[in-house]
Amino acid sequence: MMDRRHFLQGVAGFTALGVAGCSALPEGADPSLATSAYAPTSNEKYRIRRANLDIIPREFHRRVVRYNTSEARGTIVVDTANRHLYLVEDNDVAIRYGIGVGREGFEWNGRANIRRKAKWPTWTPPAEMVAREPRLRKFAGGMAGGANNPLGARALYLYEGNRDTLYRLHGTNEPKSIGKAMSSGCVRLLNHDVADLYERTKIGAKVVVLV
Repeated sequence: MMDRRHFLQGVAGFTALGVAGCSALPEGADPSLATSAYAPTSNEKYRIRRANLDIIPREFHRRVVRYNTSEARGTIVVDTANRHLYLVEDNDVAIRYGIGVGREGFEWNGRANIRRKAKWPTWTPPAEMVAREPRLRKFAGGMAGGANNPLGARALYLYEGNRDTLYRLHGTNEPKSIGKAMSSGCVRLLNHDVADLYERTKIGAKVVVLV
């Protein structure tokens, strides 16, 4: 188990980051403003529908927050216990996203790097998953990307050295799973959020997963 080396501070009145195109909101902002960050998209291979924020608790809406950490800018920190993912920025701030995490028995933690990124990725269930759920056998050769694909709009592939961990940071076709422990170990984000994270993240970025 890794040590938790960060803490959140009060951020009422904190202003948004001066990042071009930043669509995350400062903590304490009018929650109605979040609708602009989760509007339907028209510039995608497959349309991303407007997110139904009524089914996503406000704590899991994308935000810019105060965040104290020793991790470098560009690092992704996954706080599985609190269902949050942080993209570390400068000056003790981060962009915080709500996530869904692995259900009991499928939790994981450690350090990895992003070695691959994909838009509307193909989903290929691991052999172990197919063995547990024979109904997935028809997808053993891969399920093409699209609105019904479990990986959603984007996937970031996690590696330890040259070894694919088989864990991903990815979108979802089940928005109600955000804030819950339902996956087989991967970290889920709303499609709007994973698309935002995708654009901000570089190949080689470090990912730290805390339990």
